[in-house]
Order: sequence, then C-alpha cells, then structure tokens
Amino acid sequence: MNLLAMSIPCWLIPLLVGLISAILAYLLGRLSSGNNSDGNIDEWKAKVAKLEADLEGCYATKMNLETDLSAAKSSLASSLAGATVVTLIPFDADAAKAVFGKKIKENDLKIVEGIGPKIEGLFHNFDIKTWKDLGEASVEKCQEVLNSGGERYRIHKPTTWPKQAKLAYEGKWQELKDWQDELDGGK
Repeated sequence: MNLLAMSIPCWLIPLLVGLISAILAYLLGRLSSGNNSDGNIDEWKAKVAKLEADLEGCYATKMNLETDLSAAKSSLASSLAGATVVTLIPFDADAAKAVFGKKIKENDLKIVEGIGPKIEGLFHNFDIKTWKDLGEASVEKCQEVLNSGGERYRIHKPTTWPKQAKLAYEGKWQELKDWQDELDGGK
C-alpha cells in the first residue's frame, strides 16, 4: 500500500474523535443548562421589573420636587414683592475728615453732638450701633436708652441725635458740622 494512504487514517482518527467529543460536549452543555437558562431569564426579568419600578419612583419623586420648587419660587416671589429694598450709603472717610479736620471712623456715634463714649456704650447695649440705626430711632427711644444708664444720664436731651446721626449716615458732613456749631451741647 501506498504510504500516503496509510497516513490518512492516522490523522483522520484524532480529528474525528475530537469533532465527536466537541459535539457531545456541546449537546451535554445545552441539555444541562437548558433548565437553568429559563431560571436565569426569569431572574433577569425580575431584576428589570424592579429597576423599572425604581425608575418610575424616581420620576415621581422628581415631579414632586419640581412641583415643590415651583411652589417655593412663587411663594418667595410673592413675599419679596412686598419687601422693601434697603440701600446702604457708602462711607467716605476723606470727605468727613475734610469737614471735621480729624479722622472719623464709620458708625462712630460719638460724632453726634452730646454723645460720648459712655452714652455710646448705652446705645450699643440697645443694639443701636450704627448711624443708620440711631437715625431711625425715635427721640423717645433715645431717652429710654439714657434712662437705662441711671440718674446722671437723664439730664441729656437727645432731641437732635437721630437727625444728626441721619446726616452722618447720608454723608452730609458740612450740613452736620454747621448744625453742630449752632447747637449747645447736643441740644
């Protein structure tokens, strides 16, 4: 026999055995996992259903939050509609120094004729710490502050103090200086 004819069955037998083994392994694998694959599909379907339910819950929460935000914005807008806007006047230390000839600190209540360090402390106790605060206080409130300090402070007359503080707050330094030159000890 021919050598070539003899060598064909030698390589053909392992090839056929390998092919048959692969087919059997594939079929066994399909048979054993056939029941499992249905279980896996059911598990995945359950997971997908849970995730979809979570997503729906997130959408509902988002809609509720957007509704609450919209209501809060309208509530804020309506409450701000009646609010007054406070404009602060900037302090110009150079202008004050030019008129008074000395350095003036912002919101120093002692710039008001008749107020010294102790009376300034009394006003601070009543949370009146700025020229704007004193300018908006009534004369009666100023007298109440003085009365809180005892007998020695009751003799002061604070009738011009709110107006002086208002002039200081507004930066009307020359007008304040001229008026203080006319005053006699804050009266």
